[in-house]
Amino acid sequence: QWPPTKQTDTRALMFGAQEQLTLGDQGSGIGDRGFDEYVSDPAHPVPYRQRPIQATYFPGGSKWSTWLVEDQRFVDDRNDVLSYETAPLTTDVTIAGEIVAHIFASTTGSDADWIVKLIDVYPENNPGNWALAGYQLMVSNEVFRGHYREGFEKAKPIEPNKVLEYTWSLHTQNYTFKAGHRIMVQVQSTWFPIIDRNPQTFVPNIFEAKESDFKAATHRVYRTPQYPSRVDVPVVRAR
Repeated sequence: QWPPTKQTDTRALMFGAQEQLTLGDQGSGIGDRGFDEYVSDPAHPVPYRQRPIQATYFPGGSKWSTWLVEDQRFVDDRNDVLSYETAPLTTDVTIAGEIVAHIFASTTGSDADWIVKLIDVYPENNPGNWALAGYQLMVSNEVFRGHYREGFEKAKPIEPNKVLEYTWSLHTQNYTFKAGHRIMVQVQSTWFPIIDRNPQTFVPNIFEAKESDFKAATHRVYRTPQYPSRVDVPVVRAR
């Protein structure tokens, strides 16, 4: 059976203060402001691969076929990427089934993209394979375009500075986070050039956006009891 729902429990990776991530049933909601914010600038988008980005069909060989397993540390310290991380796991955590993001967020613009990545962080002390020491392996990912939050039939602008919930699937996965590893969730709003840039000013058709429509915007991701941003994962029960 796939997904194996009879053998799993839905657990929440809750966003917390100081970019902490907690695997549990609910978040503490404790934080200095109750949200984390970043400025997303379409003129300086987050790349989806480490620069210099090769052409897809690069003469002599391309890294296109392996970009999904590239080390994500190349964007971890960017000011426009939030990286929530658990403490080192004390036991193995196996997930099997659909991963779902629930992001409560606001923007100063009238449109926004939300990209969520679920990541396995290897221990810094990894003598079995030093090449993977501290490695950030992307396990699952997906993007959601904000103006489709009420359905894909019709795009609608986002009301500036209003907290809204964005829920979307990061697809299914069958994976084990090993004891000693950490679980990370990264949130960003550009992923260029694999995802076209959102102007962050609402236009019915992004492909017809003018240069003046592309504007930097401040995005806030909330982490309170009222707005519990999280990623739900199907955790396999211990046997």
